[in-house]
Amino acid sequence: MKVSSYALLSTVLGLTQRCTAFAPSNQKPMTTITQLQMSSSNNPSESVFLTPESAKKCIDVAEGTPLYAYSASKLTENADACLAFPNAYGLTVRYAMKACPNGSILKLFHKKGIHIDASSGFEVRRAMAAGVPPENISLSTQELPNDFAELVDMGVKVNACSISQLERFGQHYAGTGQKVGVRVNPGVGSGGFSSSTTGFSKTNVGGPSSSFGIWHTLVEDGTVPDIVEKYGLTVERIHTHIGSGSDPAIWQQVATKSLSFCAIFPSVTALNLGGGYKVGRNPGEPSTDLQEIGKPVAEAFKTFAEENDGRELKLEIEPGTYLVAMAGALVSTVQDKVHTTGDGGHVFLKMDAGMTDVLRPSLYGAIHPITIFPESGDSNDVGDEAESVVVVGHCCESGDLMTPQEGEPEALGERALRKAAIGDIIVMDGSGAYCAGMSTKNYNSFPEAPEVLVDDSGDVHLIRARQPVEQIWANECTPASLA
Repeated sequence: MKVSSYALLSTVLGLTQRCTAFAPSNQKPMTTITQLQMSSSNNPSESVFLTPESAKKCIDVAEGTPLYAYSASKLTENADACLAFPNAYGLTVRYAMKACPNGSILKLFHKKGIHIDASSGFEVRRAMAAGVPPENISLSTQELPNDFAELVDMGVKVNACSISQLERFGQHYAGTGQKVGVRVNPGVGSGGFSSSTTGFSKTNVGGPSSSFGIWHTLVEDGTVPDIVEKYGLTVERIHTHIGSGSDPAIWQQVATKSLSFCAIFPSVTALNLGGGYKVGRNPGEPSTDLQEIGKPVAEAFKTFAEENDGRELKLEIEPGTYLVAMAGALVSTVQDKVHTTGDGGHVFLKMDAGMTDVLRPSLYGAIHPITIFPESGDSNDVGDEAESVVVVGHCCESGDLMTPQEGEPEALGERALRKAAIGDIIVMDGSGAYCAGMSTKNYNSFPEAPEVLVDDSGDVHLIRARQPVEQIWANECTPASLA
């Protein structure tokens, strides 16, 4: 591809200055969806989508706890919201499958017309095994797989996420005009657990403290265009992504700045803006309003077309958390209850699950809504008694804490919950994203938990069986000297 000869830096500066006209409104584009879903009572008779009766049905189908439960109706509702994202000239929604890669969920989204964002070559293979066509899969990865060319030849789209990846891609496809995407680090990031746009955060994937994507100055100074021209590649897509749980105002600004990168490559037909839309898991926490943040971006695409000879770019987005977080829950059992006394004393509820199943509290200090149901699975047995407790997991690990203090991940946080007895049911909502797919399964040799899907009629279907304990060590090999 011959890169246009006009001054690259001037183009970037000009478009970036025009981005300032796209200022976010004073009113934050958020809505508190979660607080509408959760009861304010200490002893609710339902969680986000489960009741004592339906939770018990999930337990019966999974043959015990712990388990992950997903709501098909909420998955569909969230899919429809993403498919309605405002756009000027066409939209492709890609599910960030790392959020929850179960094949049944992939199939559900595929039937809705949602494509796939894969983060490894193995995720690509997994999506294809679930019936997703290769041409519906986009790969943006920290580790370009050795078989990337085989995947590309099948139809998989690859976004080069570093200079070396672009070089490897170019060397293989030199002189063919092969299409490729370029992931750009736009210079700022935003993640839900940090207010910094340039500092390190575990959920921030943009800015100088992030290794994700090609640093924007390498696009602006001609380095990337020179590599593209050297190998005769065709850049068809620009990709940016700034973090999980990102600030909507920052996301909007980066979305518009990203158009300046598209202007550098006349062959670009799509701009992928990633995902990371904030989802409020707890009462009072805001969720991103997709319509509100999307409308100004659609207008920015129209402005780009007017200023670039009518180039109509398609929009791609890659929601993960938004699609599945509040459509999933961890269902477990109170397997023990202990207390300590004195100034620092607490009542502890011990789950038969933990960081093996939901790592987010230990990793990020994340706060998940928790509901206690009676062991009987009968709403009439909920009762009125409540108590303040700390909820912990089953691992022999002091960090296996399910209720960290808000803003203080190393501190114990107490919750006012229904007074629980050993054998009662614990539902941890907001566990649809980065829980089953990011578990520390097999730590302490705990088996991988099963997954179930609750369909629109309330019937429960097993979509992943509990891991047999023998499978944990099935791949181990013993030297002859120890046999």
